[in-house]
Amino acid sequence: MDMHIKRIFDKQGPIVIAGPCSAESESQVLETARELAHQNIDLFRSGIWKPRTRPNSFEGVGVIGLGWLKRVKEETGLKVTTEVANTSHVFEALKAGIDVLWLGARTTVNPFAVQEVADALKGVDIPVMVKNPINPDLQLWIGAIERLYNAGITRIAAVHRGFSSHEQTRYRNVPRWQIAIDLRSKFPDLEIFCDNSHICGRRDILQEVAQKALNLNFDGVMTEVHPTPDKAWSDAQQQITPSQFKDLMSSLVIRKITTDNAEYQHHIEHLRHEIDELDNDIMNLLANRMKIAERIGEYKKRNNIAILQTGRWNEILETAVKQGKAKGLSEEFVKNFFKAIHDESINYQERVMNA
Repeated sequence: MDMHIKRIFDKQGPIVIAGPCSAESESQVLETARELAHQNIDLFRSGIWKPRTRPNSFEGVGVIGLGWLKRVKEETGLKVTTEVANTSHVFEALKAGIDVLWLGARTTVNPFAVQEVADALKGVDIPVMVKNPINPDLQLWIGAIERLYNAGITRIAAVHRGFSSHEQTRYRNVPRWQIAIDLRSKFPDLEIFCDNSHICGRRDILQEVAQKALNLNFDGVMTEVHPTPDKAWSDAQQQITPSQFKDLMSSLVIRKITTDNAEYQHHIEHLRHEIDELDNDIMNLLANRMKIAERIGEYKKRNNIAILQTGRWNEILETAVKQGKAKGLSEEFVKNFFKAIHDESINYQERVMNA
């Protein structure tokens, strides 16, 4: 689909979206907003309706919180945003004059819910931010954007908040940066913001993840800020105080996309040429490896041997991880790389078996 997505923000440089995970009280919301207004943020965020995993968790204050966001606009001049997940949410948010809406990960994962929101927004000129779905499915993310666009919403942005994983990692939601990069490749004009709070789930690595996002040319960050984070009614461990947020933002290094410096251009082109040659060598090596896998498949077929040999595969992976570490490669990268190679090798052998 050929889409002409418009930017939500005209500002050049990192867009800053901040505010509490949940609106808990009028005083809490206004206190946070007043502090952040002094930091010149671009958009004040706060959840009014909170989709929770368990039914007895705090699920937001509801409609009453929209009045608190109206006061934020009136008293600070900040634009405000909140999450919507159904028709009722949309109508109430529009009546309250919310400036920007966002779809959460639990909504994006459900095409029926996205379509309901899209239908409710037909004929309305309001920006919408779309968080990635909970599971690592680029097509679901794209589909949500397309549904909104088909409803007439042209000012759309994406929010990268990481993906659920069964594996134990240092993140609450694994970043899987390549999925966001693939989205940018699909929609070069689409603004992408990093929700470092939901990726991290903890305060100590918020700066690291925000910097990584800016290094990858993301358009800004979305961070949860609370006057007393430890007492927050939801996601306490990932929220920080306005003062801590100020320190975080001041520590970030803003990268340029490119430069006219002739020396830089000369050296970067030379290094890219080296990369291209190495990539070609890798492709040739992989092609040769698959030819051998094909021959192995033929030999297994003649001897009626199963394709998957678990012991052999575990041995390959263990050796690869050790060698990778010795060469400065991360265990995660080596595992993902060799799993992809192994999957393709099985595909080659299956074709032989089925011929």
